[in-house]
Amino acid sequence: MGRVLFVSAGPGAADLITLRGARALAQADVVLFDALTDPALRDMAPDARWVDVGKRGFCHSTKQTAINAALVREALANEVVVRLKGGDASVFGRLEEELLALAEAGIGYEIVPGVTAAIAAAAQTGRPLTRRGAGRSVALTTAMTREGELNLGPAGKTADTEVFYMAGQQLAALSRRLLAAGWDASAPVSVVSRAGCADALSSEHDVASLGAASMLHRGRPTVVVVGAGAARLGEYATAAPRQDLGAKGPSRLAQTPND
Repeated sequence: MGRVLFVSAGPGAADLITLRGARALAQADVVLFDALTDPALRDMAPDARWVDVGKRGFCHSTKQTAINAALVREALANEVVVRLKGGDASVFGRLEEELLALAEAGIGYEIVPGVTAAIAAAAQTGRPLTRRGAGRSVALTTAMTREGELNLGPAGKTADTEVFYMAGQQLAALSRRLLAAGWDASAPVSVVSRAGCADALSSEHDVASLGAASMLHRGRPTVVVVGAGAARLGEYATAAPRQDLGAKGPSRLAQTPND
């Protein structure tokens, strides 16, 4: 019986993987990889067998039960299995389901953290997700349910900066839901698609005009940043705060569960 290394590939380009992740990948006998991982990562494990278990919204995707079964099957037959996930494995990566499958089979594992898309989007636009005195909290939300429907619920206005993953195909609907959640129509929004890649695109909007970004980012993995983290440098600190989110203190990272 072998073990499984969950390696976070980072968003976009292959060189965003961590040193620890690259070393783990080099040990692999088998690599089960996600759809959004850079093909150049194969150069780090040229002798491994690579198995595509990718998932993409509104496209053909490998069922999670099949991925779980493949992980167990490969770990029983190989010494080192790498489960290569885009971004950070623990952020909307369905990591829990796979860990439970391994635990039930008595298979050991290790998790290598990485860079998540929200961080790459902030770097792409030069707009920090947190701002001193104005952006003290960040919420990460998946905009899609497992049924492919828009998912905001009560999480539409819970932090100074809201980051929505997997929202690219429903930006107009997201705009309406943000307004309904209480965001001001003029609140800043930054949209970044394929963050961390050479062909990344970014555009700036306000909540009311967010739908206008749909054509530019169509068909591309998209991150939407709303609020303090989307503002131009030096602007949000002088604006009136939209709400009191609690006493001053260290920035918190709030994450809504994936459906």
